[in-house]
Amino acid sequence: MQEIKQLDEAIRNTISAVQQGREDIMSISGSARQQRDELLAKLVDLKGEILDVITAVDRLEREEKLARIHLMEVNRNFNKYTEKDIQQAYEEAQHIQLQLSQMREREAQHRQRRDQLEIMVRRVNETVERAKKLETQVGMALELISGGLQGVTVKLDEIQLRQQVSLRIIKAQEEERLRVAREIHDGPAQSMANVVLRAEICEKLMSVEPDKVRAELHDLKDMVKESLQEVRKIIFDLRPMVLDDLGIVPTLRRFIAELQKRTDMNIELVVLGGEEQRLASVLEVAIFRIVQESLNNIYKHAEAKRCVIKLEILPGRINISIADNGRGFDTEKTMQNMDVDCFGLLGMRERVELLDGQIKIVSMPEKGTEIHVSIPIKG
Repeated sequence: MQEIKQLDEAIRNTISAVQQGREDIMSISGSARQQRDELLAKLVDLKGEILDVITAVDRLEREEKLARIHLMEVNRNFNKYTEKDIQQAYEEAQHIQLQLSQMREREAQHRQRRDQLEIMVRRVNETVERAKKLETQVGMALELISGGLQGVTVKLDEIQLRQQVSLRIIKAQEEERLRVAREIHDGPAQSMANVVLRAEICEKLMSVEPDKVRAELHDLKDMVKESLQEVRKIIFDLRPMVLDDLGIVPTLRRFIAELQKRTDMNIELVVLGGEEQRLASVLEVAIFRIVQESLNNIYKHAEAKRCVIKLEILPGRINISIADNGRGFDTEKTMQNMDVDCFGLLGMRERVELLDGQIKIVSMPEKGTEIHVSIPIKG
């Protein structure tokens, strides 16, 4: 009896110690998450400052070029200009060059600080993930010690699966946000900055060289048209409006046509039955995302020259087949290796399974890839 009491006391002390350790880990994890959020906030602000500096550098480069042109004109026509005009042109060019040098140095400093912050964020993220994993493990140990052995294996699998899915969702969201932010920054944002600079140049040329203003305005109009096309492309990638208006087949044809403009890949779409048939919105979105993700993967990784997409619309089922002649890959090794970025394939699989469908990926290195999807049409 005494031994049992001692054992019970030992178990209680162990449980108390484990609970205290878990609380300490949760405290560390909370502090690390708070630090990460603060670093991310600083990083976002710093990236905004970098964008402002880049815009300023572009503007100063334009102004410096105009100042140099003006200075050369003054030097060539010294009889036309006074000594004061020459001195003023030289000082203005020198002042702009100094500002440009300072702004470039500020840009380099901001970029260095950004790199440092990103390293710090990665390290804090590692701490958060380690603490989260340790917290889960300690929680499971506590449950084991407390006698909750029943269903531990099931709960562990559920927790691990939930963590993996959550990490995949978070990573996919962040990658998509980063992609959209990069497209906006490298496309419309830069174009808009150039539009502003061109407008400033037009203002300066209006009274000096009005004939050049017409050419500048023509270029300005072309830049705005290009920016509008880029914005429409970004909107189409996020959620194509034509999908709601016309349906899945016209949307796929338009997406394929736009992709072929940017690549040398030959893409063929074969539609079997029900081309004009409208499907449930969730089903049309799923079909589009599956084809979109597949073609993006082929374009980025497969180095394929030809791709054939077959869409078969039957009375009670949708069949999709996507085949390319690209590099291919080891499917089993790739899907099981968490270090490999295969979230696109995993996302397709999860999307299909949510619709009670089946997906089969057949691929071998240097043998191309085939993706076969079958989704039932309900209701």
